[in-house]
Amino acid sequence: MQRAFTAFHHFLYRAHFMGIPHNPALDYRPEIDGLRALAVIPVILYHAGLPLFSGGFVGVDIFFVISGYLITSIILAQMLNGRFSLIDFYERRARRILPALFVMMLVCLPVAWLTLDPSDLKYFAKSLVAVPTFSSNLLFWLESGYFDATAELKPLLHTWTLAVEEQYYLFFPPLLMLAWSMGRKWLIVLLIAAALASLALAELGARHNASNAFYLLPARAWELLTGSFIAFYFVWRPRSVDSASHLDQAATLLGILLIGYAVVCFDSSTAFPGLNALLPVLGAALIIVFANGQTWVGNALSSRVTVLIGMISYSAYLWHQPVFAFARQRSLIEPGLPLMLALTLLSLLLAWLSWRFVEQPFRKAGAFNRRQLFASAGVASTLFVVLGLVGYLNNGFSQRFAVDPAMH
Repeated sequence: MQRAFTAFHHFLYRAHFMGIPHNPALDYRPEIDGLRALAVIPVILYHAGLPLFSGGFVGVDIFFVISGYLITSIILAQMLNGRFSLIDFYERRARRILPALFVMMLVCLPVAWLTLDPSDLKYFAKSLVAVPTFSSNLLFWLESGYFDATAELKPLLHTWTLAVEEQYYLFFPPLLMLAWSMGRKWLIVLLIAAALASLALAELGARHNASNAFYLLPARAWELLTGSFIAFYFVWRPRSVDSASHLDQAATLLGILLIGYAVVCFDSSTAFPGLNALLPVLGAALIIVFANGQTWVGNALSSRVTVLIGMISYSAYLWHQPVFAFARQRSLIEPGLPLMLALTLLSLLLAWLSWRFVEQPFRKAGAFNRRQLFASAGVASTLFVVLGLVGYLNNGFSQRFAVDPAMH
């Protein structure tokens, strides 16, 4: 630990007096997009009901690690350059998250109106209020468990992960800035203590109150912090990109095995996300730390197919749940495997369209300036909240299905 602190402080000294060297951690890494694919595909196939992917829900944990790593890498690079701005940070998050999310919700509105019965529409209306306020994890925590039979019928259930992430990024950057200004010596120690406390809460919750552990930030923060630790690690030990040692090969293979075991062997009866979540989290961490284009795993994850799936993974995650949920709502029995696989392909098609025509344009700063972006986000959020409140207060508009006596 002392050597790590020494190396970190030495880097900070050089950064302050000599300028910031090139940071390979900020370079584009195709294997990270491949890891995103390795996260989203199990989630989708788990929700599609494929028995082989009984633990596919662990893909969410992989996403948390990736997010913590990428976002913290950007924050650290800008803080070391003295150019970090909270408003810039939240603008980038808004560009990344909100446009595709709001388009998905907008498409869901008429489908929900036409297909959901009053009680389900009333519940959908509540989620319309929760999603744009990034509190849907709290709603679903209060209402039901992730593994309940009714969970797969909720079109916006999956947005709980976005709520957890955005709650994390509401608190993490300001707290990091505060700890940074107070002295960097204890920064890592404080983060490690927070991660261990979060993991302890996750294990306690997984054993005694699964919904608390599954949906709430305090029990999930350690997964995001794991990614943050990797970003700190690369500050004082830049990663190798030109070669692959035996350690690199072994570590990345172990990472794949840990993730694969969790995906195949975990199920709804697994105590989660306590110590069991260490498998996918450590698996993702090993791949992020040790993978590059020269490792077998890094090379496989950098293939065109996996990179493409990784690039559309956010939109794929957004679209698959409403597609599956509305199909199940309209079926008297659980849809068969052929239909669910067809709906999976439909979700991927919608994901590509969303990535190409929504995500990409909005992520370009020249498309909309900051004021336009925040104003549009505010108007859209208000619209969804108002529609949700109206739907909830009108009990799901039960009169939609009332039979006109004149028709008899």
